[in-house]
Amino acid sequence: MSSDSKKILLALFFVIDCLLVTLIFKANDNSKVSLESQSTNMKSMANKYEEINKKVDLVEEEVVLEQQPVIVYDNLTYDELVAKLNNNLNDDLAGKGEVIASKSLELGVDPYMVTAIMLQETGCKWSCSQLVKACNNVGGQKGYGCGSYSYFNTLDEGIEAMISNIYYNYYTRGMTTPETINPVYAESQTWSYNVNRYIEEIRNN
Repeated sequence: MSSDSKKILLALFFVIDCLLVTLIFKANDNSKVSLESQSTNMKSMANKYEEINKKVDLVEEEVVLEQQPVIVYDNLTYDELVAKLNNNLNDDLAGKGEVIASKSLELGVDPYMVTAIMLQETGCKWSCSQLVKACNNVGGQKGYGCGSYSYFNTLDEGIEAMISNIYYNYYTRGMTTPETINPVYAESQTWSYNVNRYIEEIRNN
């Protein structure tokens, strides 16, 4: 329920209960009720207001919680994470921070690391490779359709496939850092060093 809906509901609580109180007082004024009956009515009203106050407190707590920013990664909100990724993406990958953030968070993969791997594999820190431009392949993934590499219909599809590859073929096997991924992913022994350097650039930019 949205905060606006809760505020409307809260207002309805007040209106309804105010009407009830008015009716009770009017009934007492127009009839010869006993003191005992009036006392009972007053206790009923007090209990009713106590219930209303509890409902008000719950609604206010929920509204406050909804207004608090949701942190998704590295003390950043989703929008802040997307902006940070976009700050480090150029050429064909420019503006693709949301695709990277969305898929990474969905699978529980480090968004900085997968972005860093893309930069290492594609050169998109400056100008993307032909593998990106011709095949939408951002991770150097082997396969078919583009020589010995995989071809993807769109760049978004290629990005999501690369992140899925990191998750299913590395994360699920306990390889969650550039150092543990390096021996399987790349022949170069300096690959993890380069990826970590990109990670730091992304974090600090």
